[in-house]
Amino acid sequence: MELNKSDYAVQIEDLTVAYDAKPVLWDIDLDIPRGKLMAVIGPNGAGKTTLLKAMLGLLVPVSGTVRFFQETDNSLRKLKNKVAYVPQSGSVDWDFPATVLDIVLMGCYGRLGFIKRPGKIDREAAMQSLRKVGMEDYASRQISQLSGGQQQRVFLARALMQTADIYFMDEPFKGVDVQTEKAIVILLKELKESGKTVVVVHHDLQTVPEYFDWVTLINIKVIASGPVEEVFHEQNLKKAYRSTCNLLKSVV
Repeated sequence: MELNKSDYAVQIEDLTVAYDAKPVLWDIDLDIPRGKLMAVIGPNGAGKTTLLKAMLGLLVPVSGTVRFFQETDNSLRKLKNKVAYVPQSGSVDWDFPATVLDIVLMGCYGRLGFIKRPGKIDREAAMQSLRKVGMEDYASRQISQLSGGQQQRVFLARALMQTADIYFMDEPFKGVDVQTEKAIVILLKELKESGKTVVVVHHDLQTVPEYFDWVTLINIKVIASGPVEEVFHEQNLKKAYRSTCNLLKSVV
């Protein structure tokens, strides 16, 4: 079934991003439908994280446009209540002196601004978000005292506080234990079932068919994008990973 423009959460046209004059993403055209749970996969150095940051306006592209929900003004200022971002855990300064509850409450600053302080209702909502990720008992704990998996759950709870329409997550399963991974998957699927669009940079090919309903394969360029059952196959994987290793055979 062909989609109308209004059915897309994100539309990218002719996007090119370069570091030191070397293209990291080249001439990207990509449409992401609303209400999908989408994996972005590709080898190391393929530009997966760069793609997320370019969509979010955290990187300035050489050329191209990114449009959210058909808006002509895609500034972060205007989109702050529509878009949530969970970065890679390794890119966060975990020594920042804040409690778990403080970090989660940061998710409502887009709505409140930095002058108005969160109130009782906001704190109750933050605790509810922590309960959803199984971290309510750690609300008063310093963020630096948590394990990697626990820290990742806290940042997911912060994203939930934004009540966004689209969620970007950069390798949320990296370095977490099995229990945390299962909890994250349940949460992502709940977001999708509630009509949210979720875009996840993912590295484990084995779990793509189980976790996601949409997938984009990239390696500098977009190799393929669409429903998992249609585009997640050996031919596209070979194009993306430029390999015929046993991993590909075990997936498809």
